[in-house]
Amino acid sequence: MLARLRENIRVVFDRDPAARSTLEVVTCYPGFHALTLHMLAHGLWLRDFKLLARMVSHISRFLTGIEIHPGATIGRRVFIDHGMGIVIGETAEIGDDCTLYHGVTLGGTSWNHGKRHPTLGKGVIIGAGAKILGPITLHDGAKVGSNAVVVKDVPEGATAIGIPARVLAAQIEQAREEKAEQLGFSAYGVGADMNDPMVKAIHGLLDHSVTTDKRLEMVLARLEALGVDCAEERATADKFDPTYLNKIVD
Repeated sequence: MLARLRENIRVVFDRDPAARSTLEVVTCYPGFHALTLHMLAHGLWLRDFKLLARMVSHISRFLTGIEIHPGATIGRRVFIDHGMGIVIGETAEIGDDCTLYHGVTLGGTSWNHGKRHPTLGKGVIIGAGAKILGPITLHDGAKVGSNAVVVKDVPEGATAIGIPARVLAAQIEQAREEKAEQLGFSAYGVGADMNDPMVKAIHGLLDHSVTTDKRLEMVLARLEALGVDCAEERATADKFDPTYLNKIVD
């Protein structure tokens, strides 16, 4: 129990740069409070003190704004950031080292008994407001963007975005993120995962920029093969203004 508490405190420092002291984490972090009370509620649930477990869970919900059913299984070093509005269903399973942001729902889609809530593998990250619905599996290292609605399995290491969520092709995601980093702009940071027309337009521009860069590289390579000196063109700095892009997205 004490070892789990120490892990839950340490993980806050690992994933939240705003954390300043152990006392602050213990007294002011609702995610830590909810996970601590869930350990108690889950223990009571497993020992067949169902009503008492539900009462502890209800008190935790009242104090933290985070609703975790005592039957849910939660692994080690799970981090709940902010936490308000999180709902985790009875048969949900959360693996080690997962991160959940505020407004996340791990919910069911039927009234049938048995497994009806999601399973999260190790190291899964769920963005703010995302809804993961049904007895689906998000495999190790999967990411779900903010406000996405996921109703199908997400492969290991993949990213799911949109409503309903679609899995972003790995090569497209990598190229987009690399280009965004070059421009001084993080697509994920402004909500790459949101079903927002502005964000979609920006992503389209980034994707087009990646394709254009590849074509220009091919042209330069062919010119150099013909003996043309393209050193000056390669050395030309990108005139793109990331500050303007960030400003219009805000």
